[in-house]
Amino acid sequence: MNGLRLFAAVAMVSLCSLWAPAEETPAAATKQEWTVKEVLLEESAVDFEVSPDGRWAVWVKRQMDKEKGKRVSNLWLSSLIEQKSIQLTRGKYSHADPKWSPDGTLISFLSTRPLPEAKRKEKRASQQLWLMNAAGGEPWPVTAFAAGADTHFWESESPIVAYAWKDEDAVVLAAREGATLYEQQRQERKDTSQAVEDAAHESPVRLLLLSVKDRKLRRLTDNRDWIDLLSVSPDGRWAATSHQRSLSFEFDHKITPALYLTNLETGEQQAVAADRRLYPDRLEWARDSSGFYFAAEYSTHPVYFTATITRLYFYELATRQLHEVDLEWEKGLANQGAGLRAIPGGFLALLADGVRYQPARYTKQGTTWRRSRLDGTHANNIFKWVASQDGQRLIYEHSTASQPTQWYGAKLNGTSLMGEQQVTHLNPSFAHKPIARTEIVRWTGAQDETVEGVLYYPNEYEPGKRYPLILMIHGGPTGVDLDAWFMATSRPIPLFTQRNAFVLRVNYHGSGNYGLAWAESIGGGKYYELERVDLENGVDAMIERGLADPDRLGVMGWSNGAILTTELITRSRRYKAASAGAGDVEWISDWGNVDFGASFDNYYFGAAPYEDPDLYVQKSPFFRLKDVTTPTIIYTGTEDRNVPPSQSWSHFRVMQQATETPVRFILFPGEPHGLKKFVHQRRKVEEDLAWFDRYLFHTYKEPNEALKEGSPLDMALKRSRFSRVGTRYGMEANGTMIPEVVQFKGLALGRFEVTRAQYAAFDPDYRFEAETENYPANGISFDSAQAYVEWLADLTGEDYRLPTQDEAQALTDGSDVQENTLDHWAGYPLNPDDADRLRAKVRELPGAAALLREVGSFPGRGKEEPAFDLGGNVAEWVVGKDGGGELAGGSADQPADPKSEAEAGEAYRGFRIVHGTPKETTARVN
Repeated sequence: MNGLRLFAAVAMVSLCSLWAPAEETPAAATKQEWTVKEVLLEESAVDFEVSPDGRWAVWVKRQMDKEKGKRVSNLWLSSLIEQKSIQLTRGKYSHADPKWSPDGTLISFLSTRPLPEAKRKEKRASQQLWLMNAAGGEPWPVTAFAAGADTHFWESESPIVAYAWKDEDAVVLAAREGATLYEQQRQERKDTSQAVEDAAHESPVRLLLLSVKDRKLRRLTDNRDWIDLLSVSPDGRWAATSHQRSLSFEFDHKITPALYLTNLETGEQQAVAADRRLYPDRLEWARDSSGFYFAAEYSTHPVYFTATITRLYFYELATRQLHEVDLEWEKGLANQGAGLRAIPGGFLALLADGVRYQPARYTKQGTTWRRSRLDGTHANNIFKWVASQDGQRLIYEHSTASQPTQWYGAKLNGTSLMGEQQVTHLNPSFAHKPIARTEIVRWTGAQDETVEGVLYYPNEYEPGKRYPLILMIHGGPTGVDLDAWFMATSRPIPLFTQRNAFVLRVNYHGSGNYGLAWAESIGGGKYYELERVDLENGVDAMIERGLADPDRLGVMGWSNGAILTTELITRSRRYKAASAGAGDVEWISDWGNVDFGASFDNYYFGAAPYEDPDLYVQKSPFFRLKDVTTPTIIYTGTEDRNVPPSQSWSHFRVMQQATETPVRFILFPGEPHGLKKFVHQRRKVEEDLAWFDRYLFHTYKEPNEALKEGSPLDMALKRSRFSRVGTRYGMEANGTMIPEVVQFKGLALGRFEVTRAQYAAFDPDYRFEAETENYPANGISFDSAQAYVEWLADLTGEDYRLPTQDEAQALTDGSDVQENTLDHWAGYPLNPDDADRLRAKVRELPGAAALLREVGSFPGRGKEEPAFDLGGNVAEWVVGKDGGGELAGGSADQPADPKSEAEAGEAYRGFRIVHGTPKETTARVN
């Protein structure tokens, strides 16, 4: 079976979902507020690869699993011809780096799923290589590497560093082999001590050849160093590899990696550019196997690759010559060359260009390449891409700062992207969220040079009014803030713009994507000096435009963002709140305690601390912290090797001991430089919100930590604040009882279903039993419900209406609140047959609607101002897409199962009101 007949046997797939068509965005729906959980649970798509026939793409969807407390990743398959996708794997395991076999019949991937029982008897590495048939069926492992002792310096503990298909029968692996006797004995002794940079016992990473059929491994190379990059030629004859030769390279940049060309038939290796000092980032073979491209970092500094641009080289196989590719673009490749993709006749590249990338096609002409810019609907905002083998189809990531990320497929016709089609449908709930308007802003910064940034507007911005502004500073310092969708634990932008604040992100001097001179401008002792001017001038520019309130400024950042945050609050008293995560304050101790201490500190300060200690004292904000007046919250992980936890301890202790300024310090056990665990990410964001609510927005309400959310006492306290007229729920307007409205998920919504007492104010003939005035009005027709809201609008002179069908769906999505449904009365989850049997018993009760209860008898939804009975009591009339009446939500006479097709009985039909006109779902974009 080949790729052209892929999924002819789709019914055989046992681990997948049904085909998922593209989801349509409703024309009008509720705009719901962002929550911390939604920010942290954002889905992302990575590792796309196009099938050999160009008809399919396999990829990985990643998302935080709050129950497991970590990110999980699963394989998906998408058609590039039709809008169809299928999930290939499920569960709590990691699945990564999928690749097609050359004939398109198999999909390989790395996974942490358990090996079959027979393989589990020995201690095995957590990640292995697996295969699955592209036509469906269970995957199977093809490696069973033993677990080595924890001596290696790599971030991943997987024995497989990289892999690539040689042909349909064999895979080339760059991997560590089995544990040595030394490692085995350490494991037996349970010796967890480590000899730092112990090259003699660091397992080499070599090339291995794996036979797909018999799963046998053959060693191809006997190198003693550590391969970290691998690319195999399309004809299967050659491998290009990059080898790390020093375990201290990250720290000192002294011994650079080496490039090798390996004959996969003989195992013979040849050094490439042995006389050149190169730091490769990516390898990519030409489609005709005539040679390989590699992206490499370039700096004018003779030792350190700390502030760089990415250049491109081509190694020609026939002549064994190395050529630098003239990109005709001085800023170099974007994102360390990750956008480099070889296609027939040349290659595609994403070029660094400030807040965006420039997509380009390069056509080979002899030993030179001609550049052409690509055009298309999304061409200005493409940030990642992959190409089919024939170069005629692309899949790319598209977003803007105010448009969430999706992946698209398109045909490449010369230099034009045509027939764009959405491939992914990530984060469908974002369509119901308010998305801030954004603007690319520029101002004059240090050295009278133009500085660029991204400005996010408050969600309810009104021209002429000033708002708080939060400066959110990126890390690096060679990071960059793009005109791309961004939402992270370190800078949760939507949670602040919905607090009606501006957010400003600045590409200060030293940032990447602006060329070598900009990146290197803060080296040699200028660290802090230019960035601080750029940042402060950016804030001043927003104040001068009449946007930002100079008395309501905040600042936050992680890593280098925290370093600059601390610098600002030791130099200025205008910031009312600050958040500093994993940031340095004292540089002498930093030098020897960081994995890249010398390469970072020596480069940016121009000397080591033992060479110029006074400089390191002068540069350290530690000695100015005693004068800080900005309330500051500080974070660090105990296992951080990028910024030692001691830096945050020092920051905290000085402010605690030497100032009266509020300071708070949160320590995350077991966490590295970036927080991995869901509970820690959530704590960080919630702490930030509380801190800024207290000191910047002045909206903070001190919680009573003994009061449990949703407890009977909590609900009693909330009910005490509900509007009442005597004993009846509601409020008076012009002497008449009307429903109370609360803000819920972006709607001004009736807190309860319209009660009998409220409805009787409209219809004097409506009758109900004594002491049931707070029960929902029932037995109501759609026409009667419409008549009520028209009467209410006339009575008050305000806009009242029924919810739309889309709004009603959004109000109940994702809730597990127990409501007054037939399941409640049954005492267990009902299936359809039991529900039919139970209705017969219900008819034995006296009264037509005996199962109804007073509104608000069951838990509400929403913390501060809850709404009740959205999924139970009476089914509620809403306005359908055709303008007619539709029933929404659960009812007391029907099971909770949303798939149930039975409608509520006439006696169990009611409604609730909405204040205001329907809102459009289309987001404002820059």
